[in-house]
Amino acid sequence: MLQFQPPGFGHKVINTSLGKTVYYTQTAAPWLNTDTEDLPPLLFLHNFGGGASAYEWSKVYPAFAFTHRILAPDLIGWGESAHPVRDYQIQDYLTTITELITQTCHQPVTVVASSLTAALTIRLAIQQPELFKNLCLVCPSGFDDFGQGAGRRLPLPIINTPLLDNLIYALGAENEVAVRNFLESFLFAQPKRVTPEIVEAYLTSAQQPNAKFAALAFLRGDLYFDLSLYIQQLKIPTVLFWGEKAQFTSIKLGRRLMSLNLSAIQEFYAIADAGVLPHLELPAVFTGLLQRFV
Repeated sequence: MLQFQPPGFGHKVINTSLGKTVYYTQTAAPWLNTDTEDLPPLLFLHNFGGGASAYEWSKVYPAFAFTHRILAPDLIGWGESAHPVRDYQIQDYLTTITELITQTCHQPVTVVASSLTAALTIRLAIQQPELFKNLCLVCPSGFDDFGQGAGRRLPLPIINTPLLDNLIYALGAENEVAVRNFLESFLFAQPKRVTPEIVEAYLTSAQQPNAKFAALAFLRGDLYFDLSLYIQQLKIPTVLFWGEKAQFTSIKLGRRLMSLNLSAIQEFYAIADAGVLPHLELPAVFTGLLQRFV
């Protein structure tokens, strides 16, 4: 969301097969100069879940703005990008992320991504390795890894009941109390780190017209898959970061996934006292780690 971007960052738009994708990049001082377009691309991909958007990475990417061309999109169905009314599937994101990369990057890209989106990035890097330079992934999970679901909080019959799904989204994602509770209870290790700005950014994204369709697809599990069936095929140099207190996708899962491909996955960093979004919860710590690889 533009109003939550750091100084010097604005948005640009590309057209994908599912509609417009907004991405944030250097557009003004102090970052912009005549050589910015020639800098190596650094792509930040946000997690899924009610209220998700590129804001998730906004405390990290300014640290790389002098050395890289930053690309931080709101993915289709989230933030300020298009929200087509559809039953979202995995292929929708594999396709539109590929379209984003091919339209904006003229050299292999370094991708920084989190959670389910990080897992989708692994699948893309297997399919089209020529697009990628290296991967820096936070808690990558297909949410059905090793055939064990990460756990839904609501049973499918309830989620899929007409009108009731609207109520679930309204009560669970479109009001400030619910958004704060979601962040404090499930995403962060320390509730006190959830600031009013974070709550406002997530709430603003969740209240976009038709935002419920992508969020409910995630909640239903339509986008889940078993990452362990793919990760062994990965050949792009990769480093993993994992919040030690991440819920649903535990650090034990992370180490198990890494063990399947020690040739591509070169480092594993456990981040103490952090949940599934250490880059938003402890941005200074995460940025310091990321600088080793970017």
